[in-house]
Amino acid sequence: MRDRTILYAAGFLRALATGLVGVLLGIYLSRLHLPPTQIGIIVSGGLAGGAAATLLSTVAGDRIGRRRLLIGLSVFSVAGGLVVAVASTPLALGLAAFVGMVNGMGRDRGANLVLEQAILPATVSDQDRTRAFAWYNVAQDAGHASGALLAGLSGVFQMVGGLEEVASMRATLGVYCLMLLLPVLLYLRLGSVSEVATNRQRVQLAPATRRTLWRISALFALDSVAGGFLTTALLAFFFFERFGASAELIGLLFFGARILNALSHLGAAWLARRIGLVNTMVFTHVPSSLLLITVAFAPSFPVAAALFLLREGLVEMDVPTRQSYVMAVVKAEERTLASGVTHLVRQAGWAVAPLVAGLFMETLTLGTPLIVGAVMKIAYDVLLYRSFKHLKPPEEIVESSSTSST
Repeated sequence: MRDRTILYAAGFLRALATGLVGVLLGIYLSRLHLPPTQIGIIVSGGLAGGAAATLLSTVAGDRIGRRRLLIGLSVFSVAGGLVVAVASTPLALGLAAFVGMVNGMGRDRGANLVLEQAILPATVSDQDRTRAFAWYNVAQDAGHASGALLAGLSGVFQMVGGLEEVASMRATLGVYCLMLLLPVLLYLRLGSVSEVATNRQRVQLAPATRRTLWRISALFALDSVAGGFLTTALLAFFFFERFGASAELIGLLFFGARILNALSHLGAAWLARRIGLVNTMVFTHVPSSLLLITVAFAPSFPVAAALFLLREGLVEMDVPTRQSYVMAVVKAEERTLASGVTHLVRQAGWAVAPLVAGLFMETLTLGTPLIVGAVMKIAYDVLLYRSFKHLKPPEEIVESSSTSST
C-alpha cells in the first residue's frame, strides 16, 4: 500500500507539471513570436525526447533499476524545463524541450509512466488491477486539472508582481520545474516491490507475447499519430487563435476537461467489469472522436468549449482499461518491456504529428488537425475491436468460466 501511494503521489505531481505546461507552452511560444510551424517543431522535440527516454526505460529499465531511472529522468526534466523558461531562440527551445522531455500533450505519457505502470501490478491482485490503474489515472487527471488552472499563474504574476507577459510566463515555468523536482523525494522511499529480479539479463519475450505486442503496438502507433494532432499545446493554441480566449480561460477549460477525465476513469473501471476491457476501450472512444470533429466547426468559444468537454468525458475511458489490458496479457517479468514498447510507439507517433499539425494550421485551417486526428482515431477503434475482441485478460476468463459452470 505504501508503494502504491507513492506511485499515486508521484504521478499526481508530475501530472500537475504536465497539465501546466500543456496549456502554457503553445501560448508562451506564440508570445515569443514563433509561427505555428516552429511551435509544432518544438512540441515535437519535447515528445521526441520523451520517446528516447521511453526507449531507454524499455530496453534497460530493469537492469539500471526502476527507482534509479525514475530519479534520473526527473532530474533531466527539471534541467530542460529551466532552459525552456529562459531561452528565446527556436534552436535552444527545441533542444531544451528534447532534453527535458517537455510534454506538450498536456497528459503525462512519458518514460516515468512506463516504469510506474510496470511497478503498479505488483502491488495488487489481478481482480483489483484495473481499479488500481483507474485510481492511478484519477490521481494523474486531478494533477492535470490542477495544472491547467496553474497556467493562470502567469496572470497572477502580472497583476501582483508587475511582470510583463513573457516574464510572467517564464516565472510560471519556474513553478513547473519545482513540481517536477518533488517526485524525486518520493521515489527515494520506494521499496523492493519496485524492482524485478533480472540477473542483469535482457528479458526474452515469449512468442505469444511477441505476437500480441506486435499487433497491439501497430494499432497504438495509429492512435498515437492521431493523438499527436491533438496535443493540449496545439488545442490551447487553437482556442487562443480561433476564438481569442485568454490563457486563464483556456486553463479553466482544461481544468474542467481533466476533472471529467478523472471521473471517466472510475466509470471505465466500473464499465469494464460488466462489458470487458476491449469493449470499454472501443465503445467509449468512437463517440468522443465524433464530438471532436464538431469542435472544429463550432461557431463560438462557448459552443466549442461545451462540445470539447463532452468529448473529454469519454476520451480517457480507454486509458486505464488499455493499461490494465496490456499488463494482463503478458507475464510479470515482461511488464516493463511490454509497457515500454507500447508507450514507445505511442510517443513516436506523438512526436511526429505536431510538426504536421502545425503545418496544417499554418497552410490550411486551424481546425484541420482536429478533423484528421478524429478520423484516424475512429479507424484505430474499429481495427482494435476486430483484432482483440477474443483475447481476454485473466479475470474475464475466470468470470466466463464461472458463468459457464453455473
